[in-house]
Amino acid sequence: MTEDKSARVIVPELVTVRELADLIEVSPIEVIKQLMANGVIANINQQIDYETAAIVAEEMGREVEQQDSEEELEEKSSIALPEWRKIIQQEDETDLEQRPPVVAILGHVDHGKTSLLDVIRRANVVEDEAGGITQHIGAYQINWEGRPITFLDTPGHAAFTAMRARGAQSTDIVVLVVAADDGVMPQTKEAIAHAQAAGVPIVVALNKIDVAGSNPERVKQQLSDAGLTTDEWDGDTMVVPVSAKDSTGIDDLLEAILLISEDIAIKANPNADGTGMVIESKIDKNRGVVATLLVQNGTLRKGDIVVAGGAWGRMRAMFSHSGDPIDEAIPSCPVEVMGLNVVPRAGDMFKIVDTVRQARTNVSETHKSDQTIRQASPIVDLESIFVEFESGKTQELNLVVKVDVQGSLEPIVNSLEQLGTEGLKVRLLHTELGNINENDVLLAIASRAIVIGFNVTPDTSAQNLARTKGVSIREYQVIYRLVEDVEKALQGLLEPEEQEVIVGEAEVREVFKISKLGQIAGCYMRSGEFRRKALARVVRGDKVVHDGNVSSLKHEKDDVNQVRKGFECGIGLKDFQDFEVGDSLQCYVLEEVR
Repeated sequence: MTEDKSARVIVPELVTVRELADLIEVSPIEVIKQLMANGVIANINQQIDYETAAIVAEEMGREVEQQDSEEELEEKSSIALPEWRKIIQQEDETDLEQRPPVVAILGHVDHGKTSLLDVIRRANVVEDEAGGITQHIGAYQINWEGRPITFLDTPGHAAFTAMRARGAQSTDIVVLVVAADDGVMPQTKEAIAHAQAAGVPIVVALNKIDVAGSNPERVKQQLSDAGLTTDEWDGDTMVVPVSAKDSTGIDDLLEAILLISEDIAIKANPNADGTGMVIESKIDKNRGVVATLLVQNGTLRKGDIVVAGGAWGRMRAMFSHSGDPIDEAIPSCPVEVMGLNVVPRAGDMFKIVDTVRQARTNVSETHKSDQTIRQASPIVDLESIFVEFESGKTQELNLVVKVDVQGSLEPIVNSLEQLGTEGLKVRLLHTELGNINENDVLLAIASRAIVIGFNVTPDTSAQNLARTKGVSIREYQVIYRLVEDVEKALQGLLEPEEQEVIVGEAEVREVFKISKLGQIAGCYMRSGEFRRKALARVVRGDKVVHDGNVSSLKHEKDDVNQVRKGFECGIGLKDFQDFEVGDSLQCYVLEEVR
């Protein structure tokens, strides 16, 4: 197969001869010859301007386009657009019409998100929630001063990170609810990261201003420290004081939402085929498969044949958010539908097809695509980031950083923030103390980020999720090596990495001494397997106290090569004797990251 060289080449304002040769896929000697033919004498490392480069490239059969300036790149941002936004971008501008804004309610658990929404929609949903905590995404539409607004009520509890990510990716505006007494909390920072990763504007609803201990000025400072500076302090974040309890400030909040929606020009084509996102889904014992869809472009009508991920079916019934039967749903409209053959996944895109045959074909292709994704290499890793940058796929390196102590966090963050090359920036999505957990990996999935740990380790669930979803986790014990690796990645100099893969975990239940072997840990295998020719670390609390080689592995009195989950064993480590009951021993191997 011959290589296709018809694609348009993006050339910067200034480019060396070598760089131009690489871009147009020819020898630098050929470029130098062409320059000489045009009266320009240059060596391989000499810079030429865009106009000269364009003439040379076009004479060699390549179409070129000038790369955006740094300011233009910053304005466009490198945020990966959700599929529904790409669809709207492809519509003819003359077909687009103003649509209602879709607003996601984000924030820390128990800061009053659902109570605030309850006041807005004049209905009580809090009492219906288990434990008073929202555990699904609900979609509701209100009409304020003759203008509709759609709200997504997203869970705030730590266990629902992935659902919050979907909420942010499906929205136009984020309302970040922060309690004036509690201030900025871990899930507050996480919600900010999700909103920023989705590239949507944030309005802060400063809730509970009526309670004792509220301190709005302190919270504003905390928000500023987290990257959201209020417009009162010459920032670009609107902070609206509210009280869900006595309905104070609600009109101001809704007005702020509409002001922002006007500013960002929220549009869609209502005459196109309906497409959008699955918000939630379930099986109802009386009605069968029921899904809540958010129409993001076009119009969805009763009788349409819909494909949503691995599900398909004809829409035999549709209901508004208030439960009324409807025949169609226009852009920004949440709708409950019946007719799908299986339960789709929350976050799946839905679209309309013409025939049942098309629907079945699309579902089959989705299954194949899912298999391909599961078999694919990591979403992004340090080794590949420079390649992605050069190909134009990314302009930012997104990082989630977890460290052991505050004293380590500050110098690491300061050092990373100073890194970056022309056009390729480091973006710290989330920085926090503590071991790497499943929520960190979920945030990385939602944002195409790399997880970096300093003197911390991923727990088993985080490790398994990262392997399944192709998320790169890098662990360090020396700050300069961490910073150096990121810097090398930005410059395209980093060598392929060997990544730790945890294969088993054992709990120390007894410590005893064996002549010739020394101290041995009597263990119970909690997961996976322990291997004699593997590496192992000793984790005590949240600290790694030793990292080295397995020297001996016994089951009962026999030397064995491996011990699996559910069995007892004796484990000895080279150059380590200080076992304690309660220690966790992690067995791991090194695999090259490709």
